Amino acid sequence: MSGWPTEGAEFTWSRPTRQPGPARSPVPPGILQLIDGWTSNPAYVENKFTDVLAANALATALSPNYAPGVNLLRAILLDESERELLRDWEELTEAGIAALRANVGPDADDPRLTELVGEMSVRSERFRHLWGRHDVHPKRPLVSRLRHPKVGDLELHASKLAIIGTDGLILKVLHAEPGSRSAELLAILGSLAASGANQQLPGSDDHQAVDEQ
Repeated sequence: MSGWPTEGAEFTWSRPTRQPGPARSPVPPGILQLIDGWTSNPAYVENKFTDVLAANALATALSPNYAPGVNLLRAILLDESERELLRDWEELTEAGIAALRANVGPDADDPRLTELVGEMSVRSERFRHLWGRHDVHPKRPLVSRLRHPKVGDLELHASKLAIIGTDGLILKVLHAEPGSRSAELLAILGSLAASGANQQLPGSDDHQAVDEQ
């Protein structure tokens, strides 16, 4: 279609890596029904360790890393395709690592946290640097600035909502300003997802994982 952004059009996704972990609080069925019914808003559920537990179709179209079994912090730090997607990568990694410290709180000895911190300390220099700062007060950007390989540049507001009655589960919802170019592009992406065109993105159709680096 004419008028579509072409920047980054040749970019291809890596496959998101599933990371096994101990059983956690399940996502309430009502939340699953809620996010599946949102066709205009990418939405997913994560636990306090940034493991994705559920995601709707538009979230997975936005990034194949928004899929059950993927650890988002790991993906942001190790997956080059995710780094290409996030135009505010440095700010987001800083905020994400500080948020991990804040969210785990008294669960600092949790085996899942130990596993994640151990892996990331070995594989990511940036993680080692930021984790060593002991920040617990994340400063998050007001808007997520993305560069999607299919539709181009997007600016999306992000809202995080705690899911009451669970072990620290969080519902994250992304939305564009009504009438904005980002809203138009998000609608295009939704149409691609609904038609199955997003399956051309490696990893978006079967939620398989990023090859180990």
